[in-house]
Amino acid sequence: MKLTAQAAGTFAIAPTPFHDDGRIDEASIDKLTDFYASIGCDGVTVLGILGEAPKLEAQEAEAVATRFVKRAGDKMQIIVGVSAPGFAAMRSLALKSMDAGAAGVMIAPPPNLRTDDQITTYFRQAIEAIGDDVPWVLQDYPLTLTVVMTPAVIRKIIMDSKSCVMLKHEDWPGLEKITTLRGYQKDGSLRELSILTGNGGLFLDFEMERGVDGAMTGYAFPEMLIDVVNLSKAGKRDAAHDLFDAHLPLIRYEQQPGAGLAVRKYVLQKRGVIASMAQRKPGATISAIAKAEVDYLLSRVARTDRRAAIGSRADAAE
Repeated sequence: MKLTAQAAGTFAIAPTPFHDDGRIDEASIDKLTDFYASIGCDGVTVLGILGEAPKLEAQEAEAVATRFVKRAGDKMQIIVGVSAPGFAAMRSLALKSMDAGAAGVMIAPPPNLRTDDQITTYFRQAIEAIGDDVPWVLQDYPLTLTVVMTPAVIRKIIMDSKSCVMLKHEDWPGLEKITTLRGYQKDGSLRELSILTGNGGLFLDFEMERGVDGAMTGYAFPEMLIDVVNLSKAGKRDAAHDLFDAHLPLIRYEQQPGAGLAVRKYVLQKRGVIASMAQRKPGATISAIAKAEVDYLLSRVARTDRRAAIGSRADAAE
């Protein structure tokens, strides 16, 4: 079940569940994995930026990745984020994840890269470290990582590495970048490549129309992402946009820098998918007022999508 350039659909970005005291919650990892499989996710990406990977010790990261992989079995593909300050740690996590049965790994550029040569050299060395037989995902997230990769640089990285099978596109604004990359494929200068998009799903409606293959993000209602992807592929434009628009206020709220993961975990806890919304310290929390605002947004989403009818306010909308 190795990742290929034909990968498509919805890959959920999984948070790492913790107990209130900061210990990893293995039971919630199992429940979260089962939830993603039950709603029809094609895959799950673990230890991403919102997976709190930098807060984990090396052995913990390997244990988390392995548990997700083993629990998913043959039901979903698991991609493991292996970004690290050094290549030794990256190589170790990548190889142990693949040995456990992961479909591939995801690599993001470190924030210190600035020039095109620095960027392309870094990824060439990263692939030398993990081996060119490991399928990998290139993460393009300049808003958080501060590394700007032009379409031409992305093309060079991909063409230089046959094992790069997917782009996680998170530029903002980024619709024209998608069009440019697909244009490269049409003129033959870029080989086949899966493009999945992130940013909490904030632009998924039009990203699908620009030719992406699906979503890879962690919105608290991945069912909506799945539906929008499928409706878009079926040519049901208005239905896709109507559903997306109903969720957009909550998506926007979840995209607040610093608070986004806390909001996401709060909703997943309310949904009964994880036992605690705890983050490992240092981590953000949300106030009682913010929780009430999220509850109100849930009640409004529930007017269109009954899957959001969770908690007191949403239940009151029944």
